[in-house]
Amino acid sequence: MGPLFGAALATFALAGSFPAGARGMAAAQPDSGLPIASSLEGNYLAGRFAGSISDYRSSADYFASALIDAPDDKFLLERALSLYIAAGELTEVRAFAERLSAVDAESPIASLTIGLDDFQAGHWDDAIASFQHAKSGPLLTLAVEILSAWAEQGAGRTDEALARLAKLDGEKWYLFFRHYHAGLIASVAGRGDVAATELKAALAIDDGPVSVIDAATRTFARNGDFDAAKATIDKALASAPGHPLLKEVADIVNAKSRPAPRVRTVNEGAAEILSGLGSAVVREDTNDFGVVFLQLALFLDPADDMTRITLAENFERLERPDDAIAILDKVPTRSPLRRNAEIMMAFDYNVLDRVDEARSTLKRVIRKDPKDKEALNGLGNILRTRKMFVEAADIYTRTIKVIGDQPQPDDWQVFYNRGITYERTNRWPEAEADFKKALELKPDQPLVLNYLGYSWVDKGLNLKEGMALIEKAVSLSPADGYIVDSLGWAHYKLGEYEDAVDQLERAVSLMPSDPTINDHLGDAYWQVGRRLEARFQWNHAKASKPEPEDLAKIEAKIEHGLVQDNTGKAAAQAVEPKPAQATP
Repeated sequence: MGPLFGAALATFALAGSFPAGARGMAAAQPDSGLPIASSLEGNYLAGRFAGSISDYRSSADYFASALIDAPDDKFLLERALSLYIAAGELTEVRAFAERLSAVDAESPIASLTIGLDDFQAGHWDDAIASFQHAKSGPLLTLAVEILSAWAEQGAGRTDEALARLAKLDGEKWYLFFRHYHAGLIASVAGRGDVAATELKAALAIDDGPVSVIDAATRTFARNGDFDAAKATIDKALASAPGHPLLKEVADIVNAKSRPAPRVRTVNEGAAEILSGLGSAVVREDTNDFGVVFLQLALFLDPADDMTRITLAENFERLERPDDAIAILDKVPTRSPLRRNAEIMMAFDYNVLDRVDEARSTLKRVIRKDPKDKEALNGLGNILRTRKMFVEAADIYTRTIKVIGDQPQPDDWQVFYNRGITYERTNRWPEAEADFKKALELKPDQPLVLNYLGYSWVDKGLNLKEGMALIEKAVSLSPADGYIVDSLGWAHYKLGEYEDAVDQLERAVSLMPSDPTINDHLGDAYWQVGRRLEARFQWNHAKASKPEPEDLAKIEAKIEHGLVQDNTGKAAAQAVEPKPAQATP
């Protein structure tokens, strides 16, 4: 929800924090390779550390182990309960929730957990009663009121459900959820006209979320209003042409068929509010609260693949690719989102250095659709960053064939990246043509300006034009250390050592720990007679973990300096610069 939702986070408050779940009353020590703790204090500190790296399962295990020594500690119970939910360990959370509720009857996380367990069991009035104790700040108040409305619907009390929602009032994001869920409840109850009215009101507040677009389009079509359905889905596809769920419902509408409703059961409806709030929170913040809501949404509706994708995206942001893969692999092969899940998994495998699995996953996607530009480009990017330049060039060429004769401005990256692979495999004329094409598509792209400009200067070609391109790149991205380094190194290659020092000092200030930039500054210092400072920079470059092939060159300069050959030129090899590149 973005702009509508951001202000709400500042007002959210929940005791302790909001992670999740449970496996049992006593917990085993974690099996994740983290150290074993044997005391209350040790378990507490280890739990905090595991939580700081978003290892929810281990953190929960540590806090649960601490409960052996302090079984009624409210904070430990809250942390264990919420962290188990965040880890997706939901089979025995009620036991933890009841222990916590016995210590604090008004605990929001305990009340929410017990209420959802009663909801899942069809104990509607018990669920509503529990939910009322979970109110804590605007987000939870909104969540439990909407959950209570769904419980009313579960009990067959549609009028009461809609009346409960009608009482919700507040900022626009509150009203959005009110109208959206009133529309969903009316749809489940077979009140198509009411559903259409409420969903139109939700769209008027925010027509961006895929969920409300999907629900509204399906409702309009089910009511026989195909004009409204087509207008809604066509507008959405203009902004997100490749979204698989939107494409799926568009096909149904264009065929003038009667689609299934987005939400068919009260469990799916209740999951929708948890997923909606959870998705909004994880995009605005990195705390555990959003993860808890997403996991609870999957508890109610395990078939919600959109929630699964959002949860995996969050674990990727938290640098937990293994956790992301485990979640994505549960997206069924028949799901329209399976293709998206496999592309995400491929990049997660790449992060884990499991390159063969990354490659085979993307190739599987490409076999299903040889014209899948995103999968092709993704494979090319992985191969390029792994220095498999020849294979990457072939993949980029296939991507460009899919693009066709009318590339769009955003296609500059494909030409630019293929140009890099050509340049790295000594195919300069083809590389130069690709860089020029990328600039034709995106004239002020600093990465392309920098790469082409530096390449010209390095090769002794078009020196004046090359320096102008690099200077323009620096003016467009003055805080990019790699681009500033290129300008400094271009001055160095032209023998303009004082200018080189000025620019390279600036580059080092922007990226103090980059081995290549420190090495370049050392060379420039040497050329202007600042020999002690040169060796200091080379030693800093050595300590900054350079590539193995660069390390020997740096060590030789530390020992011998820039040795002059019989022509007076520096004979020691410099570490070649790595121009800034687009990330894969």
